[in-house]
Amino acid sequence: MRWWDDRFLKGEGAKTLRRMSPLIALAVLLLGVAQVEGQSLGGSGASVSRTHRQATSHDFTFLSTSSQVRRFADAGYLVRVRPNRDYTLHDVSFPYSRPEVALFIQRLGSQYRGACGEQLVVTSLTRPRSGQPTNASPLSVHPTGMAVDLRRSRSSSCRRWLESTLLYLEDARVLEATRERTPSHYHVAVFPRQYGQYVATLNANARSGSRVANGARYTVRNGDSLWTIAQRHGTTVSQLRAANGIRGSRIVAGQVLTIPSR
Repeated sequence: MRWWDDRFLKGEGAKTLRRMSPLIALAVLLLGVAQVEGQSLGGSGASVSRTHRQATSHDFTFLSTSSQVRRFADAGYLVRVRPNRDYTLHDVSFPYSRPEVALFIQRLGSQYRGACGEQLVVTSLTRPRSGQPTNASPLSVHPTGMAVDLRRSRSSSCRRWLESTLLYLEDARVLEATRERTPSHYHVAVFPRQYGQYVATLNANARSGSRVANGARYTVRNGDSLWTIAQRHGTTVSQLRAANGIRGSRIVAGQVLTIPSR
């Protein structure tokens, strides 16, 4: 949302700023900048509260000990996350997560490796309260199994791809992601019910939203937009959105799209 330059600085907004004192006007502009940064994985107290509310709305248990983690895994509430060619685990004490989080890692890992040519690195999954670091928030959802930490790549292009993808999924309201600095990683809280419905919609659209001409799939490249892809394949932006479960216009390099039949 760029109200501070696209809307507020035009018309009546510009007149209002001119009538303000310089300090007040600066404060208004800085508030706009803060809102923009809030959309760039900066994290906030509100974000932590939202993820905690999601955990409680799912009626998830905040596990306290390692034995509880193992009991929940034995009962099937948590599933084991096993590394493959697309992603690996590094120093993960408890390689378990909610099933939807495991699905998220599998899908993201495949897309990440296709876009970047390197494995996605998972550094933390379910973490009982007894194993939380000292700087962890008391509202952390790691003890519920719905969070995953991802290592930041040394490649700037891979970081840009991953951050764009996480922002895209935040826009879809299926997760909350934060770029943490100490240590440097991405903290992702997946909303299991919403993410499961999101993937189910994608799968349903792939099956019935269109019969794909020649089974066509298209991998998004840098510089692509929905409009250019639609023009290239003789379809429309709205049909592309419907076939792929896309609500807005954001797509990212490496994303695989279903091309609807004409």
